[in-house]
Amino acid sequence: MSKPGKKVHNQVVFKEYNQNQLSLPIDLECLIPPNHMVRVVNSALDQMNLEPLLAKYPGGGRSSYHPVMMTKLIVYAYADKTFSSRRIEKAARENIMYMWLCGGNSPDFKTINSFRGERMKDVLVEIFSEVVELLHKQGYIKLENYFLDGTKIEANANKYSWVWGKSTKRYKEKLREKCRELFEFVDLANQKENEEYGDRNLEELGEEKPIDSQAIEEAVKKIDERLTQNPKEKKFIKVKRVLLKDYLPRMKKYEKQEELLAECNSYSKTDTDATFMRMKEDAMKNGQLKPGYNVQIGTENQFVVGYSIHQSAGDTSCLKEHLEELKKNLGGKLPANIVADAGYGSEENYEYLAQENLGNYVKYNTFHKEATAKGKPDPTLVQNWLYDKQKDEYTCGFRRVLRFKYIKTQKSKRGYRSTIRVYQSDDCQDCPYLKRCIKQSNNPDFKKQIYINPKGNELKAEARANLTSEYGLKMRSLRPIEVESVFGDIKGNFGVRRFILKGLEKVKLEWGLHCIAHNMRKLAVVLG
Repeated sequence: MSKPGKKVHNQVVFKEYNQNQLSLPIDLECLIPPNHMVRVVNSALDQMNLEPLLAKYPGGGRSSYHPVMMTKLIVYAYADKTFSSRRIEKAARENIMYMWLCGGNSPDFKTINSFRGERMKDVLVEIFSEVVELLHKQGYIKLENYFLDGTKIEANANKYSWVWGKSTKRYKEKLREKCRELFEFVDLANQKENEEYGDRNLEELGEEKPIDSQAIEEAVKKIDERLTQNPKEKKFIKVKRVLLKDYLPRMKKYEKQEELLAECNSYSKTDTDATFMRMKEDAMKNGQLKPGYNVQIGTENQFVVGYSIHQSAGDTSCLKEHLEELKKNLGGKLPANIVADAGYGSEENYEYLAQENLGNYVKYNTFHKEATAKGKPDPTLVQNWLYDKQKDEYTCGFRRVLRFKYIKTQKSKRGYRSTIRVYQSDDCQDCPYLKRCIKQSNNPDFKKQIYINPKGNELKAEARANLTSEYGLKMRSLRPIEVESVFGDIKGNFGVRRFILKGLEKVKLEWGLHCIAHNMRKLAVVLG
């Protein structure tokens, strides 16, 4: 005989199964465990000032889903590894965590995508700043040590649809040469110069004005004027056809490409903001360039405190721009100490850190090469050579003297100027270590030259003193644990190795959501 409330089939006892039986609890919240991540997201966003988001709604028209609910939905979805708007829509209908968070609302994927791409785009940085402020108020971060690093993430773009800046410049110059030849063929160039400059020659006028699309259009007008006088002139008819159907469209295309390139050296046709870079994830191991973005983040206690997206592949040029953006988001202040690897060590960056009175724990590229594995100085490295200040000359590790020759100025891509002092040896040909020191040792006339940046060396010395101090050693040991673990969580655990959205602004939005989501996951772990 079966027990009450049980069903027996062939002596096997099953639990009661009745789909029409009402059961408690009716409230979904009772089914959600304490300190679950959905509660953390809900509580955190309830404490934030989301007025900038509310201000995006001008009023009037049909009623909209509440922006706070939509923000909670998208932030929790990203924290739950759900990035597709269609999957978020499905979860809002079927998953009790999402259903409770939405309060019974179930926006469709178009609404979700529109809210994410349009409403949140201009205010996400402010929402992220609110998250950072909340973490600071609750004591999870102190804004004391800022660990900075970058990574490359592939863009949502065709990797075979590239445009290279050098190629565009070369093709444009070839086209200009063809235009000059064609202008000379129909005697347009001389006529135009005479009309514009009179008797003055090119030496008086300076450099020749480069041919562009406007110059081609003016040439076509001149041809039209001649054709009104002689409509059957075959030479002008042919030249006009070539200019209008071939040269002018190509010139406009190259000018458009240069406009899109701006300061970049390349871009993808399917995402014109993406630059071709070498990725760490190189499946073919052939160094293939892929369209992507340079993502910079700064962390403290493994929470993301700041982020920025760059089109430049090198980290060196990103530090100043990143910290300026961070300062703006933190209300005009910066963390006390900046900790970064050798990719950021430059005179320009060190000078910026000094101007901002920031602790400099940033390595430079020769930091680990200034001594051999046995701890002995490497005689081929300039930083280990003797310098006579009175004579202003260096003595290399092999006892050869290099005397001062001249001063030159170096200019970085960002326009920063460095003063370089050049020193040269008298003769190195009889040195037994010649081949070890000079790659061009087969050239009998070659003399060893070194380029010394006094100001840069002084700033490097300060950085080295900081890095080798007791506190500096601690910061160096924490840096890979801090920022690399965050990249590992976002890229490894949550598979963010390729952006979904296209364009610099939308990529900033997407990465900002990933950073907020990471902070929510980290907060849930701390509270749990």
